[in-house]
Amino acid sequence: MDFEFSPKVQELRERLLSFMDAHVYPNEALFAQQVDAGDRWEPAEILDELKALAREAGLWNLFLPKEYGEFSPGLTTLEYAPLAEIMGRVLWASEVFNCNAPDTGNMEVLARYGNAAQQNEWLRPLLDGKIRSAFAMTEPGVASSDATNVQTSIVRDGDDYVINGQKWYISGACNNHCRIMIVMGKTDPDGENRYQQQSMVLVPMDTKGVTVARPMKVLGFDDAPEGHSEITFDNVRVPVSNLLLGEGRGFEIAQGRLGPGRIHHCMRLIGLAQRALEAMCVRAETRIAFGRPLSKQQSVREDIARSACEIEQARLLTLKAAARMDEGGNKAAKDLIAMIKIVAPNMACTVIDRAIQIHGAAGVSQDFFLAHAYAGARSIRLADGPDQVHMMQLGRNLAAATAKL
Repeated sequence: MDFEFSPKVQELRERLLSFMDAHVYPNEALFAQQVDAGDRWEPAEILDELKALAREAGLWNLFLPKEYGEFSPGLTTLEYAPLAEIMGRVLWASEVFNCNAPDTGNMEVLARYGNAAQQNEWLRPLLDGKIRSAFAMTEPGVASSDATNVQTSIVRDGDDYVINGQKWYISGACNNHCRIMIVMGKTDPDGENRYQQQSMVLVPMDTKGVTVARPMKVLGFDDAPEGHSEITFDNVRVPVSNLLLGEGRGFEIAQGRLGPGRIHHCMRLIGLAQRALEAMCVRAETRIAFGRPLSKQQSVREDIARSACEIEQARLLTLKAAARMDEGGNKAAKDLIAMIKIVAPNMACTVIDRAIQIHGAAGVSQDFFLAHAYAGARSIRLADGPDQVHMMQLGRNLAAATAKL
């Protein structure tokens, strides 16, 4: 299997690396200052400035697979993966290039499953970076790792759907520029097939009855200006034309959305872990303890060596999953996607934790990116399916396949 970068990807990598060096890393402190200084849910001014520069540089909407025609820059999942890794080195950098979750997944849903009217109203402004979006599936009252548990009701009433329910950890919904949500709920709660009870519907944020109850924190971080909301839906009415694909197709859409998204998450985490490793190396070489650099301590050297091995293992496995998805789609790649979703977040947590330890008290402070990075990596062990669900399904698939031999 050949993971060498094509000339096109190598050229994009070089441009992206240069952009990060010139514009993103130097503005990390300013970004944090601007978020803290004003309305926390209003994007920092520097973000808009960087977005304009990224568009001028042709580093925009790189994520969308080439099968989406006019909407796509023409990259495969495998070609996009190393670019996602670079963006992932800074928690908010993906948005600079309009490649941030949950917008990427929502744009893929609209491109793949939306009709022309839905694409014109919502996909085009998302691709243009004019608005933000959210994906509302997880609920506080049920184990949402089993999506068939979702209780939000979507009931047809004439030419409308009426939505009632509660969602939480809805990423992006706190942002003042979030205009649209994709909401998953049940249109046929008593249906015999539990995987065809759910549907997805487009709900504008300003619809009557939609209430952002509070921002949820992740290990103490509110992740402004994106945020993760708790939202209530109280007799929310939207036209039937806002339904995606058809009644009972929600689970199908979710599966189509989550495959690429999991690869994106894992590649971003690999970038974050790689940056933590580099910080670990710098700290080890420059910090003096007991009369010599930390890098002279055997335990520190072992942490660095193990981290490099684990990052490379996760990187190669994720690239293999991306290649398999390009070749055969979500279904063909499902076991590899489960593997990377188990491996990459755990790896990132471990590597970042080692970096924190080598930085001492500074590692858990606001002066370094490590504490926030750890919170982000830890949350991904839950997002898009917790470890236990992926292990359960992977173990089931492997046992069944082996038993047939």
